[in-house]
Amino acid sequence: MRHAVLLLLLTVVARAQSLHEVVPDWPQLPEGHVLGLCAGVGVDAQNRVFVFHRSGRKWSNPFPKEPIAQPTVTVIDGASGKVLSTWGENRFIMPHGLTVDHEGNLWLTDVGLHQVFKCTPEGKVLITLGERAKPGNDDAHFNLPTDVAVLRDGSFYVSDGYKNTRVVKFSAEGKFEFEWGAKGKGNGEFNLPHGIAIDAQGRVIVCDRENERLQVFDAKGGFLDVWKGAQIGKPYGIETGPNGHLFVIDGGSPSLKPELRGKAIELDMKGTVIDAFGSFGKAPGQFQLGHDIAVGPDGAVYVAEGTGARVQKFVRRK
Repeated sequence: MRHAVLLLLLTVVARAQSLHEVVPDWPQLPEGHVLGLCAGVGVDAQNRVFVFHRSGRKWSNPFPKEPIAQPTVTVIDGASGKVLSTWGENRFIMPHGLTVDHEGNLWLTDVGLHQVFKCTPEGKVLITLGERAKPGNDDAHFNLPTDVAVLRDGSFYVSDGYKNTRVVKFSAEGKFEFEWGAKGKGNGEFNLPHGIAIDAQGRVIVCDRENERLQVFDAKGGFLDVWKGAQIGKPYGIETGPNGHLFVIDGGSPSLKPELRGKAIELDMKGTVIDAFGSFGKAPGQFQLGHDIAVGPDGAVYVAEGTGARVQKFVRRK
């Protein structure tokens, strides 16, 4: 009990001395531009911020069968916050993860279609994995896939997420290679692998959301370590920054009081918390439900917010 209280106190102190601050009035959305729940966010080398959002559609069971009529990808200039372009109308059922790879391509997951897409920045589909609206747990199907992490050689991992509770590795061409994971609380088991990233050492870091922990694996899926605690909370999304540090968005553990939920954290490569910023709430710099996180080439941090239906930008304090 004393240890838990100490962790909570450390969290409060970390926020009070945060190294990051929110950028006010970012982005600058045109009048009538609706994002809705912002599920995924990524940044390319040109400092363009790609937001994968649901344009007002709500999560429902079962999912609607018709695609969202409005654009679901909004491209924003990272520096100015101005909208550059939009696409993705009449294509996606329930947008989820977005990853920008080393060549600037986008990887999108749709939990309603049970599919993974590799696209150009303009939206041209290059690779499609999974069978449209057909869930499964074999080499060719997903069941509510959540996120993608891409290696420099183009091969990639998919966190296949809400139902299959596994991570699947594919070649650059989309050929199945191997998988690992099962439902559970043990090492190498998951309860909703939600976000996934590759760190500077080539390790695979998985947001084991409902187990409220990060799990660390080698490139072959071998278990290496687990990071958890009040400072990490319930990790939803993760990305490696240009400094090699890991940035994680804590969606908010219900086991904590509201004032201690919903934060972004910066970790070093040993899993030590370097900074914690943001808090639960609706004000600028706060999160109602942080869903994904991305880091720009200049080190700026972007958080896609679920319930709050917005994306926010944070920079290091001067």
